[in-house]
This record gives sequence, C-alpha cells and structure tokens, in this order.
Amino acid sequence: MAETVKIVNGETKAGTIVNGSAINGHLPKVVKNGSAPAVEEVHDPPDGGTRAWLVMVGAFLCNGVLFGVINTYSVIYLSLQKQLHDLGDTEASSKAALVGSLTIGTTFLLSPVSGILTDKIGLRLTTLIGGVLTCGGMFLSSFFTHNVSALYFTYGIMFGLGAALAYTPSLAILGHYFKKYLGLVNGIVTAGSSVFTAIMPILLNKLVQETGLATSFRVLSVISSFVIFCALLYKPLQPPPPPPRVKPGRSKFNTLMRSFINFDNWKKKKYIIWALSIPIALFGYFVPYVHMGKFVLDSFPGEGENLPVMCIGITSGLGRLLFGFIADIPRVNRVLLQQIAFVFIGTMTMCLPATGSFTLLLVIALAMGLFDGCFISLLGPIAYDICGPRGATQAIGFLLGLCSVPLTVGPPVAGMLYDHTGSYKLPLILAGIPPLFGASTMFLIRCVKDDTACSDAVMKDSTHQPLAQTAWDCENPTDGKLNGHVREERRATLASSGIDIKTPLLSKVAVSSLVLESYISGYPETHRQRKYSYSYL
Repeated sequence: MAETVKIVNGETKAGTIVNGSAINGHLPKVVKNGSAPAVEEVHDPPDGGTRAWLVMVGAFLCNGVLFGVINTYSVIYLSLQKQLHDLGDTEASSKAALVGSLTIGTTFLLSPVSGILTDKIGLRLTTLIGGVLTCGGMFLSSFFTHNVSALYFTYGIMFGLGAALAYTPSLAILGHYFKKYLGLVNGIVTAGSSVFTAIMPILLNKLVQETGLATSFRVLSVISSFVIFCALLYKPLQPPPPPPRVKPGRSKFNTLMRSFINFDNWKKKKYIIWALSIPIALFGYFVPYVHMGKFVLDSFPGEGENLPVMCIGITSGLGRLLFGFIADIPRVNRVLLQQIAFVFIGTMTMCLPATGSFTLLLVIALAMGLFDGCFISLLGPIAYDICGPRGATQAIGFLLGLCSVPLTVGPPVAGMLYDHTGSYKLPLILAGIPPLFGASTMFLIRCVKDDTACSDAVMKDSTHQPLAQTAWDCENPTDGKLNGHVREERRATLASSGIDIKTPLLSKVAVSSLVLESYISGYPETHRQRKYSYSYL
C-alpha cells in the first residue's frame, strides 16, 4: 500500500498514517502500478517573510474597507432617515435602518457560500469576485439615492454579498502564513476595520454634507475597489480539502453535499455550542453602531453625533491588538476571553440610556470598543483551535452565516421600538441582554468533550505551546504506541540522518519500516532535498 510523505518547506518529515489514510486530510495518491508512493508537498506556515507580511497588509486593508463602510452606516442612516421623514414616511427610521442591516446581514448570511467557494475555486478568486460585487453595488447605489427599495438590493444585498465573499478569505488566508503568532496577526488584521471606522465617519460626514449621497456612494465605490487589489496577494500555501470518500449505499445527493460541506465540523460538540452561542449574543450587537448617531442627537443635542462611534472604532483596534497578543500566551483560554468580552459589551449597552453626560457616554463607548475588539479578534483563532486548518474556513463561514439573522433583525427592531416609544431607553436595554445570555451558554463548551485525536493533541501540548500552535498540530496527532526497541531504533535512524527525532512517526501501524536511500549515509548534506517513501513489511 502506497503512503504519502509530507515534505514541509523543502524538508522531509515523517508522515502520519492512521487507518491507512493520511492524517493531513489528503488520501494517499497511488501511481498506476499501485506500488510507488506519491509525494505531496505541504508547507508549514512560515510565520514571517515578505509574502506573509504583504498578505497580512492586504487582509488588513480588506477588513478595513469592508467594515469601515458597514460600521459607518450611521452617517448614511441620518441622511437617508431625514430624506424619508421629509417625504412624510411614518416608518422612516426602520426603513433607513433596514438598508444597513441588510448589508451586514447579507455579509454574514452568505459567508457559508464564501467558505464553500474558497474550498472549490480558491481564496484569491473568491476574494476577487467579492471585490467586484462590492465596487459595483456601491456604484449602482449612487443612481438610486431616492429609491430606498432599490437601495435594499444595491447597497444591502449586492454590497453585502461582495463583502461576504471577501471577508471570510481574509481571515482564512492568515492560517496559511502564520501559526505561532496567529492570534496577534488576527488582531492586527481585524484592527483594520477599527482604523477605518475611526477615520471614515468624519470624512464621510463631510462628504455627504458637501456633495450629497450620490457622490458619496461613488467615492465609496472607488474605495471598495481596493479589495480587488488585495485579492491578488492571496496565494494559498495549503492544498485544498480532499474529495469525500464514496461509501457503498450513500446516495448521490449525500455525496454531492459532502463534496461542498465539511460535515466533520458539525460532529464537534464544542463547535456546535460555540456556533450557536455567538449568534444568540449578537442580537443586540449592531444596534449601537446604527442608532448611536440618532441617540446622541436626541440625548445630547449640539454634541458630535459621530464621536462615540469613532471612540468605539479606536479602542476596538487597540483591543484587537491587545487581546490578540494575550490569546497567543500559553494556557490562555480564548473562549473564556470571548465570554468576558460579551459580558462587558452587554453591560455597557444597557448603561447607555443611563448616561447623564456626554463625557460619560464617550467613556462607555471606549470600553465597548475595547471588548468589541476582543470578541472580533478571537473568531479566527478559536475556529482554528476547535476545527483545525482543514475545517477553519468553513467553520468561520458557517458561524458568520448563523450570525446573519440576529445582526439583520436587531437594528430594525430597535428602530421600530424607537418609532413607537420616541426613546432609545427600551431598545438599548433590550439590546444588552443577548450578549449576557450568549456568554452564559458558552460555559457549556467546558462540559462536553470531542472524542478526536485533535482533543488529545491539544491536551498533551497545552503546557508547552499556545493553542494557536496546537490547533495545527492536531492535523498530525500520534499516540506514540510503537513497540519497544522498534520505536527507539527508528528514532535513532532518523536522528543519525539529521531528521528531527521529535517528528511524529506512523501511528496505529504496529509493523512498518522507514526505507531510506542507501546513499544518504554518504551524502548527509543532501538528504533534506530527497523524497522518502514508507512501505509495509
């Protein structure tokens, strides 16, 4: 039986074969004669280098452009709501809020499509299509500034679909280039939205006041085109997931679905709890972003209505860097960090109606932003911790898809309550409850255990390595149960050849041997460039 050898960054490392299949997620490739092994080249993340840093910068800009536009919708909301109100529309607030809610809702709802497309056509092409849609949707919106129904499609759905296709790859690509510093890099990349959220309200507000919505949308279209250029930097290092095995008795439809969806993620109890708890917590998450400007105008007339959103954006960026760094520290529980973030976000949201001064409102906004950054920066690393690199892309995509409903429903409901009560007291108090409840349900993650090799590997290495690193090591678990002197003999052979003896050997195969080319002993300096093969005796 032929077995696949993993060659990492040009160096040969012992492959891991479990139950006759390669642990790295790809079935052994057999040549026509059925005896010679195929060599599959798999790269470990370089954790640095020019290309890696360029990818990080590209992902930073992509996040900044997409969520800079989404998070500063409150500026567009004020102009659109006033326009509808002047036309005598009694539901002006809810209709204007629905445009922005559709944008973020579509972004998250169609994220599973982005995850599937990424596995099928690649990170680069998926992001490129997303960039074209965001640019085109915003440009078309400039022709329908007085038609809110058309804006539902061009600004809400079309821009949101493009953002969905571009956002998931911007997080998934980081795992191809970073491992040891995955948490910190995720923090830096997701801080892009914070930087743009802090800068764009001032510029966009001035642009809307001086030129109107039509010109503003065209300028945003040009800014959105940056996503197209960022896509060109995304060169994946890991091979795509393997096709599903065709089992006897499995229907064609079942096989087809498995070719698109990674069902292994949904066999993990921890992922299911996490993927359901996050949407619960997000029912009120986007309410302050949409309604903050109107809340300031009602409660503190004459003050800067965009300043609180800017404060949230600034400290959110700092929070993503800070908690991204903390998340890479060994023994740090990333899920617990995210729970703490939700508790503070919910509490601060409920405190907004009780603020008696504009200064206190800014302090609360700064605190909200800090923990908002914590929540956002941990999405990617936790997905890698639970599902590993093979499942992380779709894990992120489906999680964001589940988040679409609460993010879309929250702001319009808050706007509806405001239209009926004339106050933001009740909407903001209700918006703070879901984050607290979602944080509580995440405690169930500690009560379940996934019976996988990945879980065992994490437990073994948790005292020595950060979770971001053990998530990658789950792809090559080993039980270490090789027989007596056979194991020691193989390790001695590898060590004498210059191969790291800590590299996991074959597991669950009691009788196997590593056949090295005989000339290696005479040419030790070239052995790292050679391709080795495993064969059963």
